[in-house]
Amino acid sequence: MSENKPVEFSRGVEKVAIIGAGLGGLAAAIALRKQGIDAQVYEKARELRPVGAGLTLFPNGLNSLDAIEPGTVESLKRAGSQTRVVNLKKSTGELIIPNRITLAEKYGQPMLNIRWSRLQEILASAVPADAIHLNCRCIGFEQNDSGVEVFFEGGNTVRADLLVGADGINSAVRQALIGDGAPRYAGRMSWRAVLQYSHELLSPDQVTIMTGGGKNMMLIDTGGGYIFWSTGALSEEDSVCQSAAEVKSRVLQEFAGWGEPVRAIVEATDAGSIVERPIWDRPPVLNWSKGRVTLLGDAAHPVVPSLGHAPSIEAALSSYENSRTQRTQVIQARSAFVGARSYDADSDTFLRGVAEQAQASQPEFEDWLYRYNPSVIS
Repeated sequence: MSENKPVEFSRGVEKVAIIGAGLGGLAAAIALRKQGIDAQVYEKARELRPVGAGLTLFPNGLNSLDAIEPGTVESLKRAGSQTRVVNLKKSTGELIIPNRITLAEKYGQPMLNIRWSRLQEILASAVPADAIHLNCRCIGFEQNDSGVEVFFEGGNTVRADLLVGADGINSAVRQALIGDGAPRYAGRMSWRAVLQYSHELLSPDQVTIMTGGGKNMMLIDTGGGYIFWSTGALSEEDSVCQSAAEVKSRVLQEFAGWGEPVRAIVEATDAGSIVERPIWDRPPVLNWSKGRVTLLGDAAHPVVPSLGHAPSIEAALSSYENSRTQRTQVIQARSAFVGARSYDADSDTFLRGVAEQAQASQPEFEDWLYRYNPSVIS
């Protein structure tokens, strides 16, 4: 797609198979169905159920969702929390700097935090129930000039004019298309959870980031009385615990001695709801499309795109790639640098410097990132 004028598929595209009912896959399905294309979503999970994660949406992402389905953003604002302040603290709890968030004033949309599962519910409600197929694990595909045949575990097959792999960082579609193997371990472990929780140190519509000694913890109001906490720590090994009780014990041990409310919120979290994951990534690639197959979201890059008009499928996918590659590479590179740097032993000093230098270094990047406003899809 083009940032100035959207690309549209030729009339020959009648059916699209989307692998993955995550946020990118559902958003793509909504956009395609609004253009009269029969977009069907295939998800390996047996049910769409809550996961221990929150999500931050910035103005460019909200503008994209509003272009795909007007009214969605207002639903998200009612369900989530519009961040007013981000508090940066040392691991002891000492406040380094409070950063007032003014994105809404600058770009017309806020920094919005919401539970991942609530966002998924809102997007799924805009797709007909019979267009979302659960318990469908994609294991490969074959394509020719007339279409794509998608293979699922158990022997089922589906034929479509176009296949979109929106099945995450361990994408089966990516492996069949690019074959670049497993993602690389980034040298960090993460633990996260969402729970209904209140604490005198956690104010509504605020985010707290605590950092020190190669570790970080984020505490995020996601609306409706829910708090999302997410921690990360450097680790040479990507091993995971064998039981929920061990996971909770590991988090408490990793963050022992940290200032409140760290211990209090971890102790209040049901062990079974804590998600433990190694942090993986992939290097940027120049191409994520071939013939009638393309990738979207984490399967290709971290930014959710939309699709539009071109004289052929190949031209549409080429335009989609060309307009997104440089933009997503810039975001991937900047995110990787800041993410890795924030785990250094002096991360509190580094992040203080980033905040203090914001007027000199951040505004230009933020303008480039957040002023992106795609053309409305009709």
